[in-house]
Amino acid sequence: MSSIVSRIAIVSAMQEELTAVLALMQGQQKQTIAGRDFWLGQLHGREVIVVLSRIGKVAAATTATILIERFGVQSLVFTGVAGGLHPSVQVGDMVVATEFLHHDMDASPLFPRFEVPLTGVSRFAADVVLSVELASAVSRALPHARLHLGLMVSGDRFVSTTAESQALQAVVPDALAVEMEGAAIAQVCLDYGVAFAAVRTISDRADDAAHGDFLQFVQTTASPYSAAIVVQLLMAI
Repeated sequence: MSSIVSRIAIVSAMQEELTAVLALMQGQQKQTIAGRDFWLGQLHGREVIVVLSRIGKVAAATTATILIERFGVQSLVFTGVAGGLHPSVQVGDMVVATEFLHHDMDASPLFPRFEVPLTGVSRFAADVVLSVELASAVSRALPHARLHLGLMVSGDRFVSTTAESQALQAVVPDALAVEMEGAAIAQVCLDYGVAFAAVRTISDRADDAAHGDFLQFVQTTASPYSAAIVVQLLMAI
């Protein structure tokens, strides 16, 4: 049985990543909760909720909880940008997460580094069915883009120096990309038994040039990429 159900949420951290998606929605109705605008409507015949989570793990967790508790969402997709970490992941590539990790979680020596205390979990798996559909949607929407599947790491810090990037690669060598929301949403979705998948376009290499690369990329690329992927996903599920 598919884990993908009728009501699906589309979430991004920045307005630029949602603009084109909102432009395609029909029958929009807005509800404002906790300072966030939740847009309910239809997209390619599917009931969707689109929301800007804001940036960071607490903001993302709050948004995910509202979606589940208030709106009964049972499938959640995050789309946005990330910094590339693994040497094989370059600007313009796409990454669909198979699992998530909080790279700034460290309660040692009480618990192993990266493990969320009292859970026994350091890596939070993405929903397999939804992630496969999301990866297929990326391939259809952006057939010339290179697609990677693997670990995304999250933290409340914009990684923007070569030294920081190299330090992360050293401790989590299989991490493909770094961002600021995914692991928090994955943790909430695990608690509630909700399907979660995420796709990120690589906007920079999380190095000394990251700031300039990121701003330019978000403005010119993130929004149309997100819309194209979401449309392909909703057409298939």
